Amino acid sequence: MKNFADFNFDYNSPIVCTAIHNGHALSDNIRKNLAVQEDVRLREEDPFTERFLIKSSNTIIGRTSRFEVDLNRSSEKCIYKKPEDAWGITTRRKPPTDIAISQSMAKYHEFYSKAEKHFDELQKRFGTFFVYDVHSYNHHRKGPDADFDDPDMNPEIIIGTNNMSGQWIALVEKITKQLRDFDYFGRSLDARINVKFPGGHFSRWIHKNYPDSACCIAIEFKKIWMDEWTAEVYEDKLSRLIEAFNSTFNIILRELPKYKKILAK
Repeated sequence: MKNFADFNFDYNSPIVCTAIHNGHALSDNIRKNLAVQEDVRLREEDPFTERFLIKSSNTIIGRTSRFEVDLNRSSEKCIYKKPEDAWGITTRRKPPTDIAISQSMAKYHEFYSKAEKHFDELQKRFGTFFVYDVHSYNHHRKGPDADFDDPDMNPEIIIGTNNMSGQWIALVEKITKQLRDFDYFGRSLDARINVKFPGGHFSRWIHKNYPDSACCIAIEFKKIWMDEWTAEVYEDKLSRLIEAFNSTFNIILRELPKYKKILAK
């Protein structure tokens, strides 16, 4: 299970940034049975999302491809076995063996066990903590020469609140406003809440296990900063988007202690 995910925590901040779909690596036995071409797999993963984590001192970065085990799904659905599990893509040449499934599930359970250990420590040290669950999403699915998907239905930034306790909504709204107000090459960013992607299993798990002490935002960045079909990164666009993301940290650090005081009453 070496390097299936990187956990880096110094506990000097209550903010955690994760990129659990960043991974592209596959175990040898999974690779041999995989029916998905590498370029297709890369397009459905979240490549380069670890770049958003550069200023966070507490990070979790996925190294294993979601096509081996999807850390953002429940344990019952974390292995893609049928096309309907993976956007209609046939993922396996043959059904995965019990051994392959067992090995992938071991990574899944180890991931959540390690995450719980680190989150327990943050809760102990700070009382409340904040998790950014960073993802990216495609908006050019019909082909490299086709039109982009309707921007009215595909915001540049999607804030997913999932099963979040209502006490955190005011903080979410302040973060969303900061992202909208950020100067992105002379214009504002289209940041909206719970459009298309409200969040996956990881954020639900956090809110279920730390309902009063943890606020987890599943944040989806539309791939305006890269070419989905060639994987070329537009460095200027990505860097500016990362700046917008980092600009929310001071809001989080300022507001979190207020929740600790509320919970203590």
